[in-house]
Amino acid sequence: MTPQKTLSARAWTEMLLLAAIWGASFVSIRVALDEIGFATVVAHRVGWAALLLWIVVLARRLPVPRRPGIWGAFLVMGLLNNVLPFSLMAWGQLYIESGLTAIFNAATAIFGILMAALFFPDERLTPARLLGVGLGFLGVAIAIGLDAVRGFDLRSLAQMAVLAGTLCYALASVWARKTLTGLPPQVAAAGMLTGSTLIALPAAMLIDGVPSFSLAPQTWAAIGYFALIGTAGAYLLYYRVLAMAGSGNLMLVTLLIVPFAITLGTLLRHETLPASAYLGFCLLALGLLIVDGRVLRLIDRPARRG
Repeated sequence: MTPQKTLSARAWTEMLLLAAIWGASFVSIRVALDEIGFATVVAHRVGWAALLLWIVVLARRLPVPRRPGIWGAFLVMGLLNNVLPFSLMAWGQLYIESGLTAIFNAATAIFGILMAALFFPDERLTPARLLGVGLGFLGVAIAIGLDAVRGFDLRSLAQMAVLAGTLCYALASVWARKTLTGLPPQVAAAGMLTGSTLIALPAAMLIDGVPSFSLAPQTWAAIGYFALIGTAGAYLLYYRVLAMAGSGNLMLVTLLIVPFAITLGTLLRHETLPASAYLGFCLLALGLLIVDGRVLRLIDRPARRG
């Protein structure tokens, strides 16, 4: 495993900011779901975000891809990284808490490790990674709870839907590595969200009907937040943090999201989570920290001094 960058105070600050933005996105999506359907939520999220990112691309005079193959790759990326996971998670949030959705979202890194090992020869599963993945899945199973197994209902199905969304994210990372390397990140994000919009708009009309623009102020505020800040703005910040912190350290963001989502869900939506959800998250977090080497380095450091 490659050594990780040492995080500066600025990198930590921007990682925490990104986690806060994404953590609040879960709650803002749940607010919008009070008035509009989940497919319409997704269409708003990707459509407005795509528009804002193209403004950024044009303002910076970045080169726009013209090859049909790249646009086909954007379409697939939009489906895997936006339309499917956004839809599955938004539907799931109708039946489970925002904080629990964020906990399951942290499993993205676990699925990402497995997909990378499956598709890329240089991403082999070391004993440490296997241990971390095993702990991660145990944490997910505990967060789901035995009740979901004993009596399968809509809540159980919602949890499975959110986990399926995290698997889509993992597959999207494989697709991006194979097809979208070498593009400016702002262009890649704008192209992906354009592909997402081309799928999400007709899907929303088919599932929810023609979107209404006569919405409550809090719904528009939620849409504005999760589309412009939680999606377009977060993508731009994500690439800044990636350049400063590296991909290994960026894995921590999925863990940092969870406290923000739980806190905001409690304060704004009066959500409560069972103790099993917190225990599951702790095991999942430990698994991810073992995967990225932090725990093993902390254990190894005193041993070397001795």
